[in-house]
Amino acid sequence: MKPISLRKRIGLELHRKMMYQRRREHPLRQLFWECTHRCNLACRHCGSDCKQSSKLPDMPAGDFLRVIDSILPHLDMQARHNLNIVITGGEPTMREDLEKVGLELYRRELPWGIVTNGLALTPERFMSLRKAGLHNITVSLDGLPDSHNWMRGKPDSFDKAYAAIEMIAGVPELRFDVVTCVNRRSLAELEEIKELLIKAGVREWRLFTIFPSGRAARYPEFDLDREEMRQLLDFIVSTRKEGRIMASFCCEGFLEGYEMEARDHFFSCEAGVSVASVLLDGSIASCPSIRADYSQGNIYKDDFWEVWQTRYQPFRDRNWMRTGPCAECRQWRYCEGNGMHLRDSDGKLMHCHLLK
Repeated sequence: MKPISLRKRIGLELHRKMMYQRRREHPLRQLFWECTHRCNLACRHCGSDCKQSSKLPDMPAGDFLRVIDSILPHLDMQARHNLNIVITGGEPTMREDLEKVGLELYRRELPWGIVTNGLALTPERFMSLRKAGLHNITVSLDGLPDSHNWMRGKPDSFDKAYAAIEMIAGVPELRFDVVTCVNRRSLAELEEIKELLIKAGVREWRLFTIFPSGRAARYPEFDLDREEMRQLLDFIVSTRKEGRIMASFCCEGFLEGYEMEARDHFFSCEAGVSVASVLLDGSIASCPSIRADYSQGNIYKDDFWEVWQTRYQPFRDRNWMRTGPCAECRQWRYCEGNGMHLRDSDGKLMHCHLLK
């Protein structure tokens, strides 16, 4: 990483105070619904170990909508419009009733979107989702054809994902971005990927890394070393300066001198602060990227809003994280232990960009 300038340090101090206030208020801004574990791919980096069929059945739509209806009395109209429902999985387009759920959310005046691999997003399905009130959509593209298909485990996955990207980019009123999992295979391809996305009409591009855990631990290609990480961040910074496409590094981890250069905001982990999720088994959780069990309740026995208001202490007071390498870290004041998804079930830090 690179050193923090005095100007940024002043900004970080102001941001730190704002985050304390935000944690006290914990406004719910994003609610993920893990609607299925079924998937039409078997990606090498998947944390959910999703498959074509799943041991766990899809959550009935009515169960999730009851959660939504229990939340609405606590939200004024502005808060309702600020709450984004993100349907994820697995692959959400595996559900035939996705439009039915989306339409019910639209009727409740809630913006909703999906995260998809694009494999099944035909023009007919896309139009059907738009008629159901689709507000935002994220598509994954993880490299040029060979790299993407290697990652996704299917020879036509790149072509279908790119076709979906071109189709979505043609609807300017839809909020839309592309996410790319950068690894050693794709790092050298970023310039070409950028040009493909610009050609397709993409305006926003998020890039992230995968640390070797779970299924991804089998593939050392996922783990960027310190110099490769600098290459990635320098690429993002230079792309942002070009202004042809708005690239940004994901919310993962404090970036020292790259803060406010590789993304639009200072680092903060919003899990349990403004982000919650309902998982497939009914667990009331936070960011669905968190693989360890930090669930705070279950919709089949607890009231979601009561859980949101009175629990989530491990997310809103991070002092318990100040152990191991974090205990003496010079950046603890601004990082406070990194993202929750980088902690195991015992609270141990599994990965940190500053330690590379």
